[in-house]
Amino acid sequence: MSSAFLRACRREATPFTPVWLMRQAGRYLPEYRAVRERFSFLELCKNSEAAAEVTVQPIDRLGVDAAILFADILLPLEPLQLGLSFAAGDGPTLERPIRAPEQVAELPKVDVADALSYVFETVKRVRAALDGRVPLIGFAGAPFTLASYAIEGGGSRSYLGTKRFLLEHPDAWDDLMEKLVDVTADYLRGQAEAGAQALQIFDSWVGHLAPDDYRSAVLPHMRTLFSRLPTGVPVIHFGTGTSGLLESMADAGGDVIGLDWRISLDEGWRRIGFDRGVQGNLDPAILFAPFPVIREKVRALLASAKRRPGHVANLGHGILPGTPVDGVRCLVDAVHELSTSGST
Repeated sequence: MSSAFLRACRREATPFTPVWLMRQAGRYLPEYRAVRERFSFLELCKNSEAAAEVTVQPIDRLGVDAAILFADILLPLEPLQLGLSFAAGDGPTLERPIRAPEQVAELPKVDVADALSYVFETVKRVRAALDGRVPLIGFAGAPFTLASYAIEGGGSRSYLGTKRFLLEHPDAWDDLMEKLVDVTADYLRGQAEAGAQALQIFDSWVGHLAPDDYRSAVLPHMRTLFSRLPTGVPVIHFGTGTSGLLESMADAGGDVIGLDWRISLDEGWRRIGFDRGVQGNLDPAILFAPFPVIREKVRALLASAKRRPGHVANLGHGILPGTPVDGVRCLVDAVHELSTSGST
């Protein structure tokens, strides 16, 4: 019998609500910090043995129902020769951001199997280490989010550079998105071939777009991406700040649509359509709350799902730095206990 997580992704009945957490392998865990002391962030991503180790760390510690590959959404940008680096405390930066249409035309063609082989090796190592205990989720950044980083040169508050490029250079924008779709499709297929049993696409910054701009400049490319992913491997389509885009995101594709905490789960699911699964959508800040508060938030979340098949419990974004490990474990245990006992 397949895992509760994979069954929920297929909207099949499960004996309890499965739960995993974005950034469940991260710096809030002391065992992760111990590994991190030996490597820079990019070195850790590229060291398949160490990356596999931190991927598996949360499984026994937290009791979650899926592992998610330890990597970074921006790794596919490195072979595009944009000068990707991760500065301590400052996040990712790109030394040669795209600011003109001619730069898009000059981007090299990427042999993903070669350039990102270390990620595929990590997937193989994780599958061996998990030994069937829980499934492994592979992931990639969505083309829009990758394009935003490539144009802005890092994170941004307004994403003005990205929006201006999209509006002023629509042909170059489409060319850039097509190139990123090619890389992302190859990357995700490679993870599935290496052993990933589900995939998540992170469109972390797409919520900054107006709905009309999403439909014209992003939706067609996302449809292409989804059409090129392997059949039989569930795909989660996730973004933040996307309450105004949910119908279009569901139209783009995905077996499961991720919700952040800015919309109630029942309203989001209704708008997406009950023919899709949903993932989410607790505020990561609740993990700092007293245990009774965490349990009550979980109870309310499960009640809003109304026991429909297809709910994967998760946060609405990643675990925050400094989060108490005991709070994370309390959440996971509460999801399992309350969804099994019928206490919701």
